[in-house]
Amino acid sequence: MKKPEVTVVGSFAVGLTMRAPKLPIFGETMLGTDFDMGPGGKGSNQSVATARLGASSALIGLIGADKLASIATDLYAAEGVDAGLVKVREERATGVGFIILNDKGENFIILDMGANELMDADAVDAGEARIKASDVVMTVLEIPTVAAARAMELGRKHGAKTILNPAPARALPDDIFANVDYLTPNESELRILLGLPADDPRSSRELAGELRRRGVRNVVVTLGRTGALVLTDELDIMVPAAAVEVVDTTGAGDAFNSGFAVALAEGRDIVDAVRFGVVCGGLACTKLGVIPGLPQREQADALFEKAKSTIWKDDK
Repeated sequence: MKKPEVTVVGSFAVGLTMRAPKLPIFGETMLGTDFDMGPGGKGSNQSVATARLGASSALIGLIGADKLASIATDLYAAEGVDAGLVKVREERATGVGFIILNDKGENFIILDMGANELMDADAVDAGEARIKASDVVMTVLEIPTVAAARAMELGRKHGAKTILNPAPARALPDDIFANVDYLTPNESELRILLGLPADDPRSSRELAGELRRRGVRNVVVTLGRTGALVLTDELDIMVPAAAVEVVDTTGAGDAFNSGFAVALAEGRDIVDAVRFGVVCGGLACTKLGVIPGLPQREQADALFEKAKSTIWKDDK
């Protein structure tokens, strides 16, 4: 059986994390512990996750001409991601994020997306042949809007299913939605997309309906431990999450979107695809760190079957 083809147009960044007894104030120097450096970026994470779930996965993205770039290329070689369309740009450094965690698990993060900010329509067009061969094209918002919009446009042009994971969220022009088959915000991203405060009290169902009126065909709102809301022309349902022991929720959104994308690429319907997505998102929470937590296909299939015979058995 031919592997499903998934192309991710997105970002790579190296995460540098350190623990400190408290978050620093201006001018303060303190000693930290537990320094860690590793691969990140939502597009990169999703390309790795879709490969682990059995897809033929490719990433279209940009890195710098520096030593940090090798973290990306080594990762893709190890995980079986097609990195032929990950290009080096000398004008900017590879993207990085500095994360400081305190003893309560609170953090602050400073990002320099570096070479990712050079993504434009031409960079996406360079991967048009790969997009044409894809079952699913997905993108994120850690790259400029023009690049994300072009990814959706080319996906639609060539008959692929298109997924926009609007993270980190920002207001978008309505015309981008015309080429989006599936929009997958979490609850705060849903609100930000509509120009509202992230804690706006209106229901996510009401706000998802507003996005559909702006042109999105199908909206899937991820709700963390609750599961996901699916709103389409025919459906208005909740998909419950599978119960897991939560260790670290970082990367759960990337795992959800990847599972959802792979299931759609395999021809599964939207409800089954969302179920597979919530299973993958749940499994990502059971390990510390994003890359270690992204599930393998065997794990995802096993939890999916368990959930199908328990929490989803009475769902229509």
